[in-house]
Amino acid sequence: MQRRHSQGEMNPLYGFCHYVITVIYDMFFRGDVAGLENVPKHGPFLVASNHASHLDPPIVGCHIPRQMAFFARKTLWNGKYATWWLDGVGAIPVDRDGSDVSAIKNVLRTLQAGDAITLFPEGTRSPDGTLQPAKSGVGMIACRSRAPVLPARIFNSHVAFGRDGRLRPGTRVSVVYGRVLQPADYDDPKAGKERYQLASEKIMAAIAALREPQPVIV
Repeated sequence: MQRRHSQGEMNPLYGFCHYVITVIYDMFFRGDVAGLENVPKHGPFLVASNHASHLDPPIVGCHIPRQMAFFARKTLWNGKYATWWLDGVGAIPVDRDGSDVSAIKNVLRTLQAGDAITLFPEGTRSPDGTLQPAKSGVGMIACRSRAPVLPARIFNSHVAFGRDGRLRPGTRVSVVYGRVLQPADYDDPKAGKERYQLASEKIMAAIAALREPQPVIV
């Protein structure tokens, strides 16, 4: 298993949460992590991952030694502490239906500022870990921002904490980060109305191509 990380590029609140989540992962869900050498060290990029559990955003992020922005439902900004925490860790509010224009603008501003963000092309959690068809939103953001895309795939998070609401500590949850996709890899400006959907499908295909790392037997 590859080790990680420097927290020098994180604000104090995010850095503290990053550390705590890493400890929790290593204690209760420690699987294998592969492809960390593919994570960009500088500049903006998108992490595009499969999605099967509420554990996915923190598990994807805790292995990346940079501060990541992520989406959260607007309804979560429902109190002083929740608002302070969500704003402090860089969450981007979005309407439940995912069609929030202001959220998309915030994502593009985040990338233009040289930061990174995690998105899920499937748009919703898979009930059983099976990959679902990609929606056009991630393709639209990738094409409009021209940002590199880091495909990632999480294995067994739906077992560790699935839609049944049961948390199962001890489940091995593994993560693989693939080769970074440049705009030429996913974007075809001549594709017309299908441009964003095709880009999402190419990104999703890169996620699907990632295979679960096998434990090293010593």
